[in-house]
Amino acid sequence: MEENAGAARSFGEAMKEKRSKSEKREGIQRTLESYRRFDYNYIPFGNNWEDPGEHFDYTGKDRRIGTFLLRVGMAALAPLVLKVAYGCKVVGRENLKAIGKSGAVCVSNHIAFLDTLFVRQAVGYFRSFHTMGAENNKKGLGGAFIRRGGMLPLSNNLTAMRNFNREVDRLLKAGKIVNFYAEQAMWVNYQKPRPMKEGAFYYAVRSNVPVLPVFFTFKKDKFGHMRRLVIHILPAVYADEALPRKEKMRALKAGAEEAWKTCYEEAYGVGLEYLPDRRKRREGA
Repeated sequence: MEENAGAARSFGEAMKEKRSKSEKREGIQRTLESYRRFDYNYIPFGNNWEDPGEHFDYTGKDRRIGTFLLRVGMAALAPLVLKVAYGCKVVGRENLKAIGKSGAVCVSNHIAFLDTLFVRQAVGYFRSFHTMGAENNKKGLGGAFIRRGGMLPLSNNLTAMRNFNREVDRLLKAGKIVNFYAEQAMWVNYQKPRPMKEGAFYYAVRSNVPVLPVFFTFKKDKFGHMRRLVIHILPAVYADEALPRKEKMRALKAGAEEAWKTCYEEAYGVGLEYLPDRRKRREGA
């Protein structure tokens, strides 16, 4: 409780100071990093969303035409948008080619509102599907576009989650790539890799497919905006088939995190270090 209170005070101080938007954002991220709250969503979701219910159509059968047209549009326009806005380039396509027609669980860092486009640019506009938190299941026109773009929202409804699981299994068996933001929270323009959650690796083991790590590196201009974006497709991670299920998950997670760490250190020329840990230690711990 004291750790959370300390983080909250620092968070509030970061918000109150008169600084630019990017400076405030970086201050919040530094505070959360120092308290090791890497999965904290500091960006408010609002109320314009709904938790997928038991009748949510994860298969997208009722919106196939719209989905096809939207994917065609993204494939035609997004590369130009990414090039102009970010100076984007993709490296490591040989690692995507190496998995052939196999399905794969992709894990990418979550650092921008448009980073689903980054993933699509790397692994394919027609091959990729994207798991997201329930708060991304927006109401209105925005939500309609996101759903037609291949969104697979998580849910607090057990029936909906069973449908989610079946659809992820089906996609992976069909050779699709299902992306997970394994860090959970979006931290805008944050360059360091953060610890991953286990969910993505559960599905990789469940469907017996490899994990394809993707990591975004970039420069920042004087205003804190992203420039010179490089999308790194890293070598796929495979688990030893002889391992028990939980150990397979741990091995895949460790391999993906190590791949991100190596990519970060090579791209930026520095070792991965976080700010000093400000959490209070219990006596004798």
